[in-house]
Amino acid sequence: MTEPKKLKGTSQNPQEELIALFQEKCPEVFSDGKVDCEKLKATIGEQFEAGKERYGLTWAGKSKCFRTIQEPTTATLVPVREESVDFDTTKNIFIEGDNLEALKVLQKAYYGSVKMIYIDPPYNTGNDFIYNDDFRMSKAEYREETEELDSEGNRNGDSVMVKNTQDSGHYHSRWLNMMYPRLFLARQLLREQGVIFVSIDDNEVKNLRAIMDEIFGEENFVAQIEWQKRYTRSNNTDGFTTVLEHILVFSRGKFIPNLLSRNKEADERYTNPDNDPRGPWKAMPFFSQATPAQRPNLCYEIVTPQGVKIKPQHKAWRSTQEVFNEYERNKQVWWGKDNNAKYPSIKKFLSEARQGMTPINFWSHDFAGNTDTANSEIKGTFKDKIFDTPKPTLLIKRMLELSTTSTSSEIILDFFAGSGTTTHAVMALNAEDGGKRQCISVQLPEVCAEDSEAAKAGYKTIADIAKERIRRAGKKIAEESGKDIDVGFKAFKLQGSNFKIWRSNVTDADELKKQMEMFIDNVKQDSVQENILYELMLKTGLHLNTPTEKEETKDGTYFRLKPSVENGTVVIVCLEEKLTEALADKMTKEKPTKFICLDRAFGGNDQLKTNVLLQMEQAGVDFSVI
Repeated sequence: MTEPKKLKGTSQNPQEELIALFQEKCPEVFSDGKVDCEKLKATIGEQFEAGKERYGLTWAGKSKCFRTIQEPTTATLVPVREESVDFDTTKNIFIEGDNLEALKVLQKAYYGSVKMIYIDPPYNTGNDFIYNDDFRMSKAEYREETEELDSEGNRNGDSVMVKNTQDSGHYHSRWLNMMYPRLFLARQLLREQGVIFVSIDDNEVKNLRAIMDEIFGEENFVAQIEWQKRYTRSNNTDGFTTVLEHILVFSRGKFIPNLLSRNKEADERYTNPDNDPRGPWKAMPFFSQATPAQRPNLCYEIVTPQGVKIKPQHKAWRSTQEVFNEYERNKQVWWGKDNNAKYPSIKKFLSEARQGMTPINFWSHDFAGNTDTANSEIKGTFKDKIFDTPKPTLLIKRMLELSTTSTSSEIILDFFAGSGTTTHAVMALNAEDGGKRQCISVQLPEVCAEDSEAAKAGYKTIADIAKERIRRAGKKIAEESGKDIDVGFKAFKLQGSNFKIWRSNVTDADELKKQMEMFIDNVKQDSVQENILYELMLKTGLHLNTPTEKEETKDGTYFRLKPSVENGTVVIVCLEEKLTEALADKMTKEKPTKFICLDRAFGGNDQLKTNVLLQMEQAGVDFSVI
């Protein structure tokens, strides 16, 4: 190697990762770097089917969804310490900006890392604003160093939000075009046992189910939960009062939900009418679902306490005669209080019951809250209802109970964060069970309407509301619990890269010359070290909470990142404007796993760069420049 590796300045492309995996597993189907369909057909035989009509959902713009997914972003996340709470210690993250770009930015660092996702997207009722992903940049904007985002974290060009009315063309298509790329990228972030919950109403539940079947696979459908969002009827409608809302649940791979905590109602089904010393029990009929013809071995004679011999007529017994005899020896057979029941039952003791209850797909308002409790939570936090249609924290907590544990630092993601309910719920549940769950929330800085309660209260954007709710809720939870729990968050804003991005589509000679002059130094002049450090974390695949140490020496400063203490992985990042041999020697002696520095730090000194490269190679260090 004569040159250190150059770090890629764009986000990870899911298609590139898939093709690389395909090339590794099936190199024989490639010709000149492209998939050869004939070779593919020969390799997989009958499984290959091309050119035939098949079942599936299609709509105007679907093909563009895949181009949207594959188009990389050069955006990054910039820390905003003044808007954060406990920035240096918290594990929670709040990202302000467009969620499609944010999902792309997170791909490399958080691929396969998220345990649970919950989103509450626009329902497409005809009055919703949906994300407009059809953005074009003017030549003037391109010349502005190809900035993709403005200072507020929005993409330049057309409005980032558009109203999707029912009389607009492609009403359902526009909604699907918004949802498909986001769900596709979200799946990439889930762990193999990870799960996603998506709230939706009647307008798009059918289409949402279809695209989630396609993205996650029909075999990974978990449930369609019906949530009782309200418990009273409305007299202001000519039709039916809608009291239920849907929650679609899909997993990335194998997912087994946790058992729910047993409640008083479930335990009260167990009694002890005969004062059995083994405690409360309930009688389970000794019949199975099989007929005698289906299970003849379960159709033996049983003698009642009165000496009558009985055999099952319509349904076979539950267990074999040997098992029944064991029940009798253990005094678990129940013939009723007066010993005169026609058929036996078996005592099932509360002490033997599972330590929880399996979930069902109907969640009552008592079990998971309702819109009234959600509005009360908002009013309790802000004194006014400054956000419409929030979800109750209890609803999110039920999802967390089913899919996460209190014993590990699992990551939860909500990229339609709204008022911040998910982070609120995560902090509340951590306070209850001592958990260490971490939450990543993403919210567009959508401007509050001028006549809204939020605007009157001084909030400019929905993101501002969410951040303030998390601050207030966290403070209240900490005070009421009295526990040392994480109620902070690191605030980030989605912005353009700290590095100048080379435009490969430039062909004009004068434009090309200007670009080459601009790239003599590819780091933007107004970039600060902390911003660059976080961008390098994301681009090298490190979580934003990676432990970081700042090392200051007489020869210069560098950062030591420790993404995995267990296996000794260490990444050293040096952002000095000028790199000396003494500083390079000091960093090399630490034998990090990876070393990154600015290309301009060598100041055109090729001999110094070669020496550092050789030192790093001899020490077995992966060396990259940006």
